[in-house]
Amino acid sequence: MTLTRSRTAAWLLIIAVAALAIVLRLMLGARGWAWPTPDIVDLRLGALASATVAGASLGLSGVLLQALLRNPLASPFVLGLSSGAGLAVSVGALAASWGAAWVMADGGMVAATVGSALALIVVVAAGRRHGAIDPVTLLLAGVVVASVAGALTILVQYLMPPSSRGDLMAWAMGRIPELPERVPLVVGAALLAAVSWWSVARARWLDAACTADDEAMSLGVDLPALRWRLVVLSGALAGSSVVLCGPIAFVGFVAPHVARLMLGAGHRGLVVASPVLGAALLISADALRLAVPLPGAGKLPVAVVTAILGGPIFLWVLRRQGGRGA
Repeated sequence: MTLTRSRTAAWLLIIAVAALAIVLRLMLGARGWAWPTPDIVDLRLGALASATVAGASLGLSGVLLQALLRNPLASPFVLGLSSGAGLAVSVGALAASWGAAWVMADGGMVAATVGSALALIVVVAAGRRHGAIDPVTLLLAGVVVASVAGALTILVQYLMPPSSRGDLMAWAMGRIPELPERVPLVVGAALLAAVSWWSVARARWLDAACTADDEAMSLGVDLPALRWRLVVLSGALAGSSVVLCGPIAFVGFVAPHVARLMLGAGHRGLVVASPVLGAALLISADALRLAVPLPGAGKLPVAVVTAILGGPIFLWVLRRQGGRGA
């Protein structure tokens, strides 16, 4: 009974946090703190939709990656998935500027998914030692992949026509669009719903994937097939968030950890709570950047806010884990 009440309280708190984040973002805008007037309510609802889909996708991607790698430090940004997706989208935008518009006909969703999945495959391959994944080596491989992809993205931005370079640079620093493109938003929302349904239905498999291989296989889980599915699904989720809002740091890391602290390690709750908390985190970060005054008329990029908030939490968990896996 006590456990049931505790979980109920945790779910109520999660819902309250998400609702508060939504109200804060509706109240905050370029004009300051006020309830939106009819002429700007669509803009704020557009920002809410963008942040919800991107943040929830990052939160769910983080849970799937942590189950895949049995590593609580795994996340789309830390492992270089976001950077790989960002590089792929940048290359697609460059190709479109050179006349190959078909590359970005879907808004860059395919390019971002391929880029993030390839980054994850490279990181996992480089992070293996003696046939097993080593947590520290995996993190170092993620840092290298992210650094290389980031440098190549800067090169692509340099090669872009000057008329398009500003928009690409703003996107690469992370932004929550108030008028999101319809295709990436709809496809991202549909992908999030489909992967969420799959994750809830396969929660028992995800629990088993966090145990030893022999134990998971004794429970009837086809680990090789499950792992490939997790690679594709986590890559697709990370890619869709990058297409919408650019590379966003640490949301996919913080949301699963907060959910795990509140609900425990069972994936039936984690795969629902993590997307909700991921959306709440990104919406709150977007509201916070609007509330922080800066010299001039500019505002902080949302990726800067999430990095400032998420970086210390990552270092704390890294120190607590001491380089060990999950």
